[in-house]
Amino acid sequence: MFGAGAPPEGPGKVSPVDGAVWRLRSRGCWEDAAALLEPYAATDTAASLRRAALLVEQCMFTNDGWDAAESALRAAEALAQDDEERGAAACERGQLAYTATVLGVRDRSDEARAALGRAAALLPPTARGRAMLDYRRGLLAEHLSDTPQSAQAAYRRAHAAAAALDDLLLCSFTWRHLAGLALREGEIAEARHGFTESLRLREELGFLVGMAPALTALADVEPEPEATRLREEAGRLFRLLGGVPTWLAGQFPPA
Repeated sequence: MFGAGAPPEGPGKVSPVDGAVWRLRSRGCWEDAAALLEPYAATDTAASLRRAALLVEQCMFTNDGWDAAESALRAAEALAQDDEERGAAACERGQLAYTATVLGVRDRSDEARAALGRAAALLPPTARGRAMLDYRRGLLAEHLSDTPQSAQAAYRRAHAAAAALDDLLLCSFTWRHLAGLALREGEIAEARHGFTESLRLREELGFLVGMAPALTALADVEPEPEATRLREEAGRLFRLLGGVPTWLAGQFPPA
């Protein structure tokens, strides 16, 4: 499964390991989730890719675990046998390089662009991973190239593909970033709608680790006293999760 432990689709549709991986991931326990996949990751490419994706995501949320993510990614790249698997690995490498760049660890922007370009060349047009690839290309366009129109087009492609796949978690991300671009253009009502949808999906899925960012984003476009209520709830969750995601540090008063 592409996407590092997506939410279970329903009773009987995923293994107990899949469900456990999702529960741990959704609470920000990426290392524990990756450990569950480790017995399978040595020989199974899909498990190896999922394990790498979990540890790459941990880097984004915690600004830590870089060596573990790099090691897991190299292992997944070594196991990849066909174009779709190689494309999925390249997509994760692009995300890791993008994350290191935007968090100020090291400028790996050229590597990020090259890896996502390689993923685009390798992934078949109908591959499930295309939706995630488009989303990540939107991130590069918005945050590294400062080309919001290109970012918007990529996010819209990703959103349409994610909706067709019923990938509600990815939809929560695309809603949020489309709303951010709308806010950038002063379209407050459109931004509020997108941020509201993003928060709703994360609540429905139980994606606890993504709740604080969704709440703070919505607070930015809501009037008082609702804005303060949303920020207080975000702060409570941020502290509950031990200060994750780290990019929100400094936005909340001490408990």
